[in-house]
Amino acid sequence: MNTLDRAQIVARLKQLPSLPAAVSELLASFENEDVDVSRIAQLIGRDQGLTARVLRVANSSFYGLQSRVSTINEAVVVLGFRAVRSMVLAVGLSGTFRGDQCKGFDALAQLRHGIGVGLAARALAKLSGHNAELAFTAGILHDVGQLVLAANFSKQYAATLAYRCQHDCLLVVAERDVLSIDHGEVGGLLAEVWRFPPALREALAEHHAPANAPAGSLADVVHVADAIAHGLGLSQLPDEMVMPVDRTAWQRINLDDAGLASVLARVVAEMEETCQALTV
Repeated sequence: MNTLDRAQIVARLKQLPSLPAAVSELLASFENEDVDVSRIAQLIGRDQGLTARVLRVANSSFYGLQSRVSTINEAVVVLGFRAVRSMVLAVGLSGTFRGDQCKGFDALAQLRHGIGVGLAARALAKLSGHNAELAFTAGILHDVGQLVLAANFSKQYAATLAYRCQHDCLLVVAERDVLSIDHGEVGGLLAEVWRFPPALREALAEHHAPANAPAGSLADVVHVADAIAHGLGLSQLPDEMVMPVDRTAWQRINLDDAGLASVLARVVAEMEETCQALTV
C-alpha cells in the first residue's frame, strides 16, 4: 500500500531540522509592521551558507547592479528589505529538501515551475491588491509538498509519478488516487509545523482547492498563477499538462484581458533571468 495519512506525514515533518533563525524571523515579518531590519540582517549574516547564496543572487545579472554588494546590509540598502526578504526565503527554503532519490522526480523542472508561479503570483497580486512579495514567496513555495513527499516518502511518490504517466492525468489527481493525500495538503502540514504565517499556509494548502479558502485569500492568486505557469510550459517538461482554472478563484481575482496579457508578458520577460539568479 502506498497510501499516506496525516499523522504519518506530521510525524516525519517533526523530525526535520528547524528552519534557520533568519528564515523564521523573515516569515514572521510579513505580519509585523515594526520590523527591526538591522537585527534580521545580522541574523542572516551569521549563516554563512545562506549569506553566500543571497549575495550570489544579489550580484547576478537579474538585478543588474552597477557595483557588487559584499554584505547583507549593503544588499538591503541597495535593493530594499522586501526584495532581500523574498530572496532569502527563496534560497533558504528551496534547498531544504532533496528529491533526487525519488525515481521520476525532476527537481529542476519543479524549481523552474515554482519560479514561474512566483513571478505570475507577484504580477497578479499587484493587480488584485494582495501583498506582492508574500505572493511571490507563496508562488515559489506552493509545491513544497511535492518536495516533502519526494524526499521523505520516495518509494510512494515514485509510484505516484508512475501512475500519473500511466493514466495521463494531473499530478494532483494521481496523488489523491495513490496516496489519498495531495501535495497541497502536505504543504499545509509543513507550514503548520514550521509556523508559517496563516496567509502563506492557506495558499500552500488550498492552491488546488481555492474555493475552500475564504474570499480574498492568497490561494486564489497562487491557483491562477499556477495555471498560467503550466499554460506557458515553464517547467520545460515534455508532458506538462494545463490545469483547469477554478471559476471561483478566477472571479475573485477579477482579471480582465488586458491584465492577463500584462501578467503573461511580465512572466515571459523575467523568467530566464530569475531562474539564472535563483539557481546559481
